[in-house]
Order: sequence, then C-alpha cells, then structure tokens
Amino acid sequence: MSSERSAIILAAGLGTRMKSAKPKMLHELLGRPLLGHVLKATRAIRPERRIVVVGAAADQVTAYLDEYAPDAETVFQAEQLGTGHAVRTALEAAPDLAGTVVVAAGDIPLLRPDTLGELVEIHEKAGNAVTVLTAVVDDPSGLGRIVRDEDGSVLRNVEHRDADETELAIREINSSVYAFDAAVLREQLAKLTTANDQGEEYLTDVLELAREAGHQIAAFVVDDPTEVLGCNDRAQLAGLRRILQGRINTELMKSGVTLEDPETTWIDATVKVAPDALIRPGCQLKGATAVDTGAEIGPDTTLNDTIVEAGASVVRSHADQATVGEGATVGPFSYLRPAAKLGEGAKVGAYVEVKKSEIGPGAKVPHLSYIGDATIGAKANVSAGVIVANYDGVNKHRTTVGEASFIGSDSVLIAPVDIADGSYVAAGSAISAGVAPGELAIARGRQENKEGWVAAKRPGTVTDEAAKRALKDDEVARE
Repeated sequence: MSSERSAIILAAGLGTRMKSAKPKMLHELLGRPLLGHVLKATRAIRPERRIVVVGAAADQVTAYLDEYAPDAETVFQAEQLGTGHAVRTALEAAPDLAGTVVVAAGDIPLLRPDTLGELVEIHEKAGNAVTVLTAVVDDPSGLGRIVRDEDGSVLRNVEHRDADETELAIREINSSVYAFDAAVLREQLAKLTTANDQGEEYLTDVLELAREAGHQIAAFVVDDPTEVLGCNDRAQLAGLRRILQGRINTELMKSGVTLEDPETTWIDATVKVAPDALIRPGCQLKGATAVDTGAEIGPDTTLNDTIVEAGASVVRSHADQATVGEGATVGPFSYLRPAAKLGEGAKVGAYVEVKKSEIGPGAKVPHLSYIGDATIGAKANVSAGVIVANYDGVNKHRTTVGEASFIGSDSVLIAPVDIADGSYVAAGSAISAGVAPGELAIARGRQENKEGWVAAKRPGTVTDEAAKRALKDDEVARE
C-alpha cells in the first residue's frame, strides 16, 4: 500500500434549511466557518493533497479557500447526485491519487484532529480497504446505521429511510468520515447505483461493495459522539456552538486560565489565552485575539483581533484590531478602534474612543475623550472631554502630543497640529497651531459678566427669583 495520504472534503451542498444565501459550509462557528474546522482537522493526517468538492455557491466557497486554505484544490460538482458521485468527481479530477484517502463531510466541525489522525493510523496498521468512523448515540433518527454480523464485523451501512424495523433500532451511526484505500475506492465507486429512496449514489454503499469484493472493512468507534454531529439548520448550529464553547473553555481552564463564569464566556477557536490570565463574566474573545499571562479581561468585554499584553486590564469595553500594552488599563465603557495602540502602563479610562492612535507608555486619557489619528507621547495627560478633531470633511490629519505634556479639560486639538514635549494647553482651548516646548497655549475668549442681565431679560422666572434671594443674602451679610 502506498504511504501517500490525501483528503477529500464534501462541500457542494447549499444547505437550504439554513434559509440563507450563504452556503451552509461557510456559516461561522466560533472563529471559523464549518468548513474551516474540518479543514483544520484534516491537517492532522499530513495530507499531500486536499481536495474540496464544491457545487452550490461555489464562488463563495472558493473565495474562502483562496484566502484561508490556498493549498486546497477545488473540484466542481455540477449536479449534486449524491456523496458517491461527489467523491467520484474528485477522483476523476485527480487520477493519480494513491494510498489512503480520507473523505469527510464539510459540516462536522467538532471532529478533533487527533481523532482523524487515529482513524488513519488504525486503518493503515490493520491494512483495511475501508475504515469508517462511527459513534453510538442515544437518538440515531435520520442517520445511517452501521450493520454488523454476530461476530461484530461490519457488514454495511443502511440509510435511515431505507432501513427496516430491526435496522432502525441500531444506535451505531455512520459519521460520514472514512479512510479508504484509493484503488479500492475507485473500483467500488464504479459499481454504485441509484437504487435507493433518494435516487442518489451513496458513498456509504462502498462499505458493502468492498466487503463483497473480498476486501477488509472495519469501523472505529469514537469515544465522544459529539465529534460527529452535523448541522442542517441554525438551531443545530447553535447547539454545536454551545458544545464547542464548553470544549474550548474547559481546555483553557485546564491550561491555567481562570474563567469566572464559563457559561457566559465565548472564546473563538482561533484565540490564544496564556496561563494565569483572568476572564471575567460576559466576555467575547474573537478572531486573532491573544491575551498574555496575568491580563484581566472583563466583565462584559468584547475583543476582536486584539492583543492584550501581560498584566494589562480591559474592563467593560470593546476593542477591535487594537493592542493593549503590558500593564496598560482600559475602561470601563471605552472603545478601541482599529490601529489603537496603548504603550506599557498607559491608561484609557471611562467613555474614551481611540482610533488609529498611539497612547505612549505611562500616558493617560482618563475619561470622556476622542483620540483619532494621533500620537500621545509618554507620560502625557489628556484631561476630560478632550477632542482630537482629525477630520476636515475630506481628509484625516494627524496630531502629536509630546512627552509629559498636559492637555486641559474640554480642549479641542484641530489637526494637523503638534504639541511639543513638556508643554501645556489650558482647559477649554481650541488649538489649531503648534505649541513649543515649555509653552502654555490658551485659545479661548475672555469671560465677560453682564450685571443685572437676568433681572432685565428673564424677569419673573425661577432663576430671577433665586438671583434676588442671593443678592438680598449678600446685602444682609455685608451689613
């Protein structure tokens, strides 16, 4: 037997029960589409080739593969005439395929890579022509049953709709994952017929055909039946999501991560969390997010493609494609937009929005501010209510605030503008010109108080009455 290994993933169906213009295989499950999870699992067998059979919405599936699995080949199945026909289409496009061929449905995302690797190892060591991955389930309704003889040897697969009463009572089901000898697979696919309830070429019939031809077939029963669960509608997708959530969270906790409330913590399969990180309730960690050791996330925080370095803290905030430096703090109720970067020990406090800006080491933006297209120097302080006016209606412009500079409350920095190191901006200023080192910039109108204005312009109001009482009290105090 050849030592070559290949994988064929069946992803030609649209999945009409999903009620979606998007093909079922591309519906997301914690960081990857269903197909993406299966593709990741196939890496465990170190295949020389991976072939994905596409059909309905082939352009969408192919576009996904081009970006995320460029090594995968695609074969187009013009008519969906059954799983056997799909595999035959793939083999016709790859006539030199030899050795072990793994075939898997593209909608079984909980399949563990280790399980697939073990299936292939068992298949090759035993010299089987076909080894099918099976599971024993409580409710096999709608699924193909594995029929064995009195000695326990696999005889065949029978689909639910074609099964008799005795076969319907069987609880061992076909997972739609197989390891085949390539030559035997080609040989038996040529014998498939459409003599069944659906009028399709069943790949499952290869088991019985191969046995009748004198080849050795077997089954590998997976310990965890959830690994082979498929997905036909959005309710089932939600069920898979909950199972994968539990699996991911358990693995993280065993690795040394603290999850205070796993039930309300959702972490994508693509996320990395280091030991001794703390994730509080109500958090979502998505995409390429990475949380380093000692960091604290949450409660009620969403991180998407965000890096949180060691010892940092993000509380009740939302971050997208941002970087939170070592020991930095964010929140509560702040928004880090793409390309926001906090240096070591920096602070972004409550109700602050940061976009495409660097907050230098030890710098502080404590509350109620917007920082856009700016560089805030180390140890600078940006007080409450400061706005960086970065957009002139046509273009975005940058602002620089130098090291250890101080921006007073309720100021507006009108970009492009440079505030040099060691300078001050007085509260309430609108700054549109540069500030040199050591200068105090004041840009606001002089205060003018109009005596008697309330009595003249707002007579009889509650304000007028309050003013009269205050003036009378002042007179009494002077006496």
